[in-house]
Amino acid sequence: MMQAEEIMTSNVVTIRGSATVADAVKLMKDKRLRGLIVEPRHEQDPYGMVTETDIIYKVAAFGLDPKSVRVYEIMVKPCVVVSPELGVEYVARLFAQTHIRRAPVVQGKTLLGIVSVSDILFKSDFVENPKRLFIEDEIEIAREDARNICIARGTTSPECAAAWGVAEELQAEASHQRVNKKEQKNSLQTYCEDNPNAVECRIYED
Repeated sequence: MMQAEEIMTSNVVTIRGSATVADAVKLMKDKRLRGLIVEPRHEQDPYGMVTETDIIYKVAAFGLDPKSVRVYEIMVKPCVVVSPELGVEYVARLFAQTHIRRAPVVQGKTLLGIVSVSDILFKSDFVENPKRLFIEDEIEIAREDARNICIARGTTSPECAAAWGVAEELQAEASHQRVNKKEQKNSLQTYCEDNPNAVECRIYED
């Protein structure tokens, strides 16, 4: 399974939250980008993200002056971040659950790069080597995703509730699979039921 650090873009363009939206638009035009990572104000401050949709939906749609609106007023912060070791399938799942298209790749407090849906599509090997997750792994990832989503979107947000709903559905499916597994009989058990006196089916006691 390829990891986020293998497909991410390392040359990351950032912007300060105090910059104007006009500054952000110019930077995005110059660099041909659809989103910018917003720099933390201090060591304990999380990363933020401002995207083309934030600008269109929150500024242009209301006729606001981009030269007077600041990035921090429209950005998403804290934003969802990705660990460099996270597998591509997990990144794709996280994007699907949070309805985002890109996320900073962060290790500790260090910004390593940015990964997007385009990176997954064009740089990963999910077509050549699809990886189906074990349900136990899926549950653990779903729980971690839910924690991250609730931190980023708020514990009362619909996204938070939906993320925990996914984790609960996976847990229910795992329980169902365990029950079915117990009920299923192997070929020897079936044979012994039909041939209780067969040598292979006798149990000897010391």
